[in-house]
Amino acid sequence: MPRFAANLTMLFTEHPFLERFDHAARTGFKAVEFLFPYAFPAREIRRRLDANGLELVLHNLPAGNWEAGERGIACHPDRVGEFREGVARAIEYAQVLNVRQLNCLVGKAPAGVADEVLRRTVVDNLRFAADALKKAGLRLLIEPINTFDIPGFYLNRTVQAAGMLVEVGADNAFIQYDIYHAQRMEGELAATIEKYLPRIGHIQLADNPGRNEPGSGEINYPFLFAHLDRIGYDGWIGCEYRPATSTEAGLGWRQALAH
Repeated sequence: MPRFAANLTMLFTEHPFLERFDHAARTGFKAVEFLFPYAFPAREIRRRLDANGLELVLHNLPAGNWEAGERGIACHPDRVGEFREGVARAIEYAQVLNVRQLNCLVGKAPAGVADEVLRRTVVDNLRFAADALKKAGLRLLIEPINTFDIPGFYLNRTVQAAGMLVEVGADNAFIQYDIYHAQRMEGELAATIEKYLPRIGHIQLADNPGRNEPGSGEINYPFLFAHLDRIGYDGWIGCEYRPATSTEAGLGWRQALAH
């Protein structure tokens, strides 16, 4: 049976961020995830988690200036120092929040930089991050993102992520497989998940087109949920979709599609 975690960056946005933990628990979620915790004191977030009996399953490393359109800096050769500082900050939050894994958004490729330099920069940064996280008892995730939503995003296919992890050579580094992004870039969802299952540390979902609730688009979620059970995926599935109306109004998909 799938276990769903509410992505509080995308769900319950009718409410201020720190109130979303209450709403997630009231609507039956046992776990949550979100992009970034850094705008709030770690102990305040931990208090909200504990008050609602929620597990935090994921947050991201700092990803540059999000408001200005940056989506990660791990592929930027001129920002290695900033990346390393972000790793340290993320670990500090993770230790307070009791989260077990952190996701790295590698970012949009900077103009004029050769591909071999970009790849070497990403691999070196991931190797550094994986080593630092391992010392803290944490797992590192990397996430392919579709280039329709984020043009120029450097890491955009599952096979590319798997190849990078081989180069990184860390036993605590895995793929964050987002079903929505993968559908847009490559399809073959069931076969790809099964092929790379040993390297997949976390799964997220949304339907396509529109990035709305499961059941609103072309992806056969009843089949996929049964497939995940059949192949032995036992991790959380992050609900990182845009509710078509309100979050609460759209939550019926959990009972309708996941048995």
